[in-house]
Amino acid sequence: MDKRKLGKSGLEVSPIALGAWAIGGWMWGGSDRKDSMNAIHACLDLGITSIDTAPVYGFGHSEKIVGEAVRGKRDRYEIFTKAGMRWEGTRGAYYFSLEDRDGNLRDIYKYSGKESIIRECEESLTRLGTDYIDLYQIHWPDPTTPIEEPMEAFRLLLEQGKIRAAGVSNYSVEELERATRVVELASNQVPYSMVRREIEHELVPWCIANQCGILAYSPLQRGLLTGKITPDYPFRPGDSRPETPHFRMNNLIKINQFLDAIKPLAKSRNATLSQLVIRWTLQQPGIDAVLVGARDRRQVKENAGAASLLLSEGELRFIEKELDTLHLDLS
Repeated sequence: MDKRKLGKSGLEVSPIALGAWAIGGWMWGGSDRKDSMNAIHACLDLGITSIDTAPVYGFGHSEKIVGEAVRGKRDRYEIFTKAGMRWEGTRGAYYFSLEDRDGNLRDIYKYSGKESIIRECEESLTRLGTDYIDLYQIHWPDPTTPIEEPMEAFRLLLEQGKIRAAGVSNYSVEELERATRVVELASNQVPYSMVRREIEHELVPWCIANQCGILAYSPLQRGLLTGKITPDYPFRPGDSRPETPHFRMNNLIKINQFLDAIKPLAKSRNATLSQLVIRWTLQQPGIDAVLVGARDRRQVKENAGAASLLLSEGELRFIEKELDTLHLDLS
């Protein structure tokens, strides 16, 4: 799997990266530890060298699993993690509450004060068992703190060699413009899928023009575009997906009808629906890498298979035509 340079940073990443949110049990109902370890170990054999995690995924659990799994071969992986979402104290902007692994409800705040970001970096380095982070990102903009403040922390961490590249997540064009006046950003990690394409209007053109990489997360729309989420799908306890707009029954039915229309294309290419969807995402303008979650080795193998699937212009037009008929109610 050929690597891609992320923005102007010089950091090279695999075009398909492992999203470790499910490993941490982040709003997905948990994951088996052994399966999680095997999934990370399988990545290298399949050319996936980049892993994206965050402290809040399982309240540190995901980072610990990633750190344990890469021990002894740290230099073969690129580890992405994040800062700016705290569950200790009440500083910042309240985001929501989530149960921890012991069943206790924890309040989560968006907070990115300079000293807090520096402290979070040290905590992540400890959990990951490493002395540097390849890509360090602000998880969400904090409306209570000037955007320039966490960027100043990033500049210091870059100078200290504790991070190799600075990035953000879920930033708008206006926020990116303010942030890049302080520090060079390698990337912006944003949600993007066949059924969630709002970034194409302003964000993608800005990132292309300013050589800022785009990491697309949730390309399978939290599993919906795999074709496996039917109206009677048995969601696990703690899984928040049924509460989100794309999973409403009317939208679920329409999306499955769209998937039925493109299934023959996947079959003709000897690919799964997931591989077709991931490949489509990778071939969209401005997208440098796609972050895909996986709970076990089998899912990692399926995700990695998308890297060798190249869609023709005719195939891309066919998919676009079918997408044009898909009218979802996401209000």
